[in-house]
Amino acid sequence: MPSSASELIPPLARRIGLALAVYAALAWLPWAVSEYHLHVLVTSFYYVVLAIGWNLLAGYTGQFSLAHHTFAGVGAYTSALLVLHAKVPIVVGVAAGGALAALLGWGLGTLCLRMRAIYLALATWAFAESVRLFVAVEYQITRGDLGLMTPFFFGTPRPTPHYYVFLALALGAILAAWQLVHSRVGVYLRAIRDDEEAAAVMGVDTFKWKRVVFAVSAVFAAIAGGFQGHYVGLLSPTPMKFNEMAIIVIMVILGGLRTFWGPVVGAVFIEVLSEALRPWGETRMVLFALLVILVARAYPAGLVGLGAGIAGYWRAKRDRRRASP
Repeated sequence: MPSSASELIPPLARRIGLALAVYAALAWLPWAVSEYHLHVLVTSFYYVVLAIGWNLLAGYTGQFSLAHHTFAGVGAYTSALLVLHAKVPIVVGVAAGGALAALLGWGLGTLCLRMRAIYLALATWAFAESVRLFVAVEYQITRGDLGLMTPFFFGTPRPTPHYYVFLALALGAILAAWQLVHSRVGVYLRAIRDDEEAAAVMGVDTFKWKRVVFAVSAVFAAIAGGFQGHYVGLLSPTPMKFNEMAIIVIMVILGGLRTFWGPVVGAVFIEVLSEALRPWGETRMVLFALLVILVARAYPAGLVGLGAGIAGYWRAKRDRRRASP
């Protein structure tokens, strides 16, 4: 017999309830901060989704892709073009962008995931550059560097209404990733990351699950990119340059690669720091690179691991104090 009422509620229902509680707890922020700060939060939530998706692929499966930002662009352009030319609702356009990214991710995974280490990174980087160049030169379709005007999600560029959409998107991504990581599939992914040959010997279809998570990661990026495109209202090939991929990698590594909460903490931390250092221009990237080197050298577990270590230290100190006569 269950010992408490909470044990009668399925784990997924409890997690959905917790996510709704967090959503309600954060719903007051638009009344407490300026629209500029809301914009920073909205952008942070966008990067939270991107970082979570890339961490599923690189952190949990050990597949270092350099095309994650490209799938965000695919989602954004697909949705914008469908909304503009086919007059579909924005939500339908975003869903179509996610579906196309899943197909591209599945196909790219089929072609590239038998490669290892640097060869996989180079192959995905080549794909990313090819897509970016296609977007840049196909002026009649994408408007190239002139930019493609996209309809706003709420008919306005103000961040206040978008805050609630992106907060829900970030919490949904966290919930979906949690379900995946803590399922049997998550066990397969970690086994592949730790020792792919041993996982194959134990009966895990390593290529199948790598391809699945590659497609799932692409969907995370495309959905985030689709909503982001209808928030900023103007698309260009610039966010599809390698700098954007570098930012995602930095967020995950600083937050804590191979940890669940690392991408969330890293995305918010780097976005807020990036805004604070905006007067520095591109010099910010030098600072971020130095931070990555420092973290990788001194504390590979990242900010999440550092926080857990500090919390453990204080708990141990408290316990020793209580135990002493």
